[in-house]
Amino acid sequence: MIGNATEWYDYGVYAYLVNELTTNFFPGHYGHLATLLVYAVSFILRPLGGIVWGPIGDRIGRNSVMALTIILMAVGTFLVGCIPSYDRIGIWAPIVLIVLRVIQGFSTGGEYGGAATFMAEYAPDKRRGFWGSFLEFGTLAGFSGGIIITLILRASLTEHQMDTWGWRIPFLIGLPLGLIGLYLRTRMEDTPVFQELQQNDEVEEAATGALKNLLREHWRPILKLFGLVIALNIADYTLLTYMPTYMSDSLGISSTQSDVVVLIGQLLMMALIWYAGATSDRVGRKPMWWFSLTATFVLAVPCFWLMGQGMAWAIIGFAVLGLVFLPQLGTISATFPAMFPAHVRYAGMAIGYNVATAAFGGTVASVDDSLVSSTGNRYMPAFYMMAAMVVGMVALVFVPETAGKSLRGRGTPGEDEPADDAGRDRPGIHNVSGIRDVSREFGSRRPR
Repeated sequence: MIGNATEWYDYGVYAYLVNELTTNFFPGHYGHLATLLVYAVSFILRPLGGIVWGPIGDRIGRNSVMALTIILMAVGTFLVGCIPSYDRIGIWAPIVLIVLRVIQGFSTGGEYGGAATFMAEYAPDKRRGFWGSFLEFGTLAGFSGGIIITLILRASLTEHQMDTWGWRIPFLIGLPLGLIGLYLRTRMEDTPVFQELQQNDEVEEAATGALKNLLREHWRPILKLFGLVIALNIADYTLLTYMPTYMSDSLGISSTQSDVVVLIGQLLMMALIWYAGATSDRVGRKPMWWFSLTATFVLAVPCFWLMGQGMAWAIIGFAVLGLVFLPQLGTISATFPAMFPAHVRYAGMAIGYNVATAAFGGTVASVDDSLVSSTGNRYMPAFYMMAAMVVGMVALVFVPETAGKSLRGRGTPGEDEPADDAGRDRPGIHNVSGIRDVSREFGSRRPR
């Protein structure tokens, strides 16, 4: 959770400091759009990161890769705060910024798939939704932390101070946050599911083998995941990253007020995300997603209209949209990893999730901004969200229910019955309790 918060803290800080970054790196008539496009650039390398990190995580373990990705992200965030401005080094300033964002995108390509896989494989099958929601609590905490630090700085500094050096402070803070996450991750054992694959010699022999097997035999769950991620990310990045810019530019709400609106909504979502995850353990993942997709489709335009009626109504409109979106956000860490067998889970998550995120997540701010500018219609972000919900509904029809299903073995949860679940074809399995008796393989050692 803390590692995920560190990753998304950077994305939040960048989104909330768009005006300051434009001043320092992209002065000119199209500077604002250029800053948003650089935000999207960091997503271009995410699929490549998923292709590289995912199969490695299936080969050597989830935890080793996650330790590397978090330090790459933290160092990249820190260095962004060290770049001289355009006034000092000219064109090299935006070039260095783009390079660092690319490195961060590459690291993030292995982060989320690994973190979700790690959480899902550690959680008990009957409570995977509850424990998986901690990961998205970390996401919201990262975004909220970015807003809080930005608000404190804007309240403490003049506009000139914020433009010249104050904007650097949030990025510099990213390094100690990353080191804390790295310290914690290096002291965690790998997941029981991965350790069982190792004990049974079922880990892919080479990272390239995992990737080849994934694309040949598991392209269907990748497509299903792709559809769900389109819906998830267009709503997610509209609400959590583009909304402050939208409120300032399209609704006339000040930067500080728009940050407060988003912060209140995020804190409310953080308070209830545990409930969304726990509810999915009782009623299933698909009913939660059906409710969220439908409600977001119906309420998108009314809530955007409310946000244009003043500060108080903006808080209500944003909070309502955030709450109906929560059943998606709070259950993805339990839903997405369960779409793949254990031996290709990290790769499947990393590749499927990041390809869709690169195409439809990182581009949300620039697409929404362009749609509003070109049409003059301030409801275009709501229409874009509605279209995404339809895509998610189509994909959800073909997704199996996996609540309570085991994630062990090489079978697909909800579709195949892994040998572990059936209590056969595995030495050391008791049919009555389903608890592994490792004493046959490891002498008198007690199971963990």
